[in-house]
Amino acid sequence: MSRIAKQPIEIPKGVEIKVDGQKVSAKGPQGASECTVHETVAVTFDDGVLGVKAASEEQSAVAMAGTMRSLLNNLVTGVNTGFEKKLELRGVGYRAQAKGKSVSLNLGYSHPVEHAIPDGVKVETPSQTEIVVSGISKQVVGQVAADIRAYRPPEPYKGKGVRYVGEYVMMKEAKKK
Repeated sequence: MSRIAKQPIEIPKGVEIKVDGQKVSAKGPQGASECTVHETVAVTFDDGVLGVKAASEEQSAVAMAGTMRSLLNNLVTGVNTGFEKKLELRGVGYRAQAKGKSVSLNLGYSHPVEHAIPDGVKVETPSQTEIVVSGISKQVVGQVAADIRAYRPPEPYKGKGVRYVGEYVMMKEAKKK
């Protein structure tokens, strides 16, 4: 049985929570967001603490309560501090440049790759080989970072490609005659 759902979510100062049936809205310094809770889960909000409980004793309801607790915790964290993923480019001539609502990537192809950025996500390029993806939704930030990485994942022989900062790539030895 999941113990995640039993942990209460502490609401930090500066974050407003509004529970309206199965819809939970959060507003904080980074922005506002909302989450629709599954019908097998009950949400309570008392004295700055958000609680999640399964509406029945079915296994699927208990599992969904843990999932919803994690999603609500990500909602509160996102509007309070936000989420961020950092990428780095390794390879000769690999460059990135943020241009408004898109990022231009030179990844060794014959043409630059233009990746459109969805609303609610901010992409910065502190240097030509660094990309910082940030926003209030953990899922959207992770998906944008994964989409950018998918254009040229790190290859195992020279290590060239787009990788997360701190990602370890197992290097292979070249063939020998």
